[in-house]
Amino acid sequence: MFGGFGPIILGIIYAILQNTVENFTLNGTELLVAIISIYFLAFIQAGASVFNQIESFSVPKALLCHLSLLYLAYITCYLVNNWIPFSTDVILIFTAIFLVVYFAVWLTVYISVKIASKKLNAKLYI
Repeated sequence: MFGGFGPIILGIIYAILQNTVENFTLNGTELLVAIISIYFLAFIQAGASVFNQIESFSVPKALLCHLSLLYLAYITCYLVNNWIPFSTDVILIFTAIFLVVYFAVWLTVYISVKIASKKLNAKLYI
């Protein structure tokens, strides 16, 4: 249902860049690759949640699978679109930022679920 928002947001960002960045150009192929890669990224991201649903996976195993798949999808998307240059230094910086944000989000979700579970369990035992 929300699949159309990616290209709309992309179009808005490119329109802003075209009006604010001097000598900004974008051809049809670059736009098409960007739209397709955003869809690819969205589908991978949605599908990656399956690792958290597999009961036989431990939390660390599910975390590692989820993290690896998302990292590969993001780094591929960023490199294919030339959003970051193919440079060791830049990729290391991207990786560091990705890991910090990933673990901050994961920890927030994990703590929120633990608190909600605790509250539900407390209501069940009253």
